[in-house]
Amino acid sequence: MKLYKEKEVVDLMIDIYYKMKIKKDSSKKVEKEDLKKYCAYRLSLCPFKDKKPFCSNCKIHCYDKIHQELIKKVMRYSGPRMIIYHPLIAIKHVIESNKNKKMINKK
Repeated sequence: MKLYKEKEVVDLMIDIYYKMKIKKDSSKKVEKEDLKKYCAYRLSLCPFKDKKPFCSNCKIHCYDKIHQELIKKVMRYSGPRMIIYHPLIAIKHVIESNKNKKMINKK
């Protein structure tokens, strides 16, 4: 279930980024869909499955360098805007992220 929720959040963040930053560029629409597919594929291969930490807290980085840089751009832009477009999801994500960080710090 956690992987599904994380995929949902990543998809929403990608949508926000491409809607606001990249307007009317058809090649970017393909890039957007490719990024969504890549993220979903990498999430499906996560060795931690439902005990998965957030990628920013993970010791294993599953994305190749190109996608890693692109998703960082997406998250930096979309993260603060999630509270406007999807407030409940954003709040849940922050709470879960804080729990995750505390758990990692205890270990």
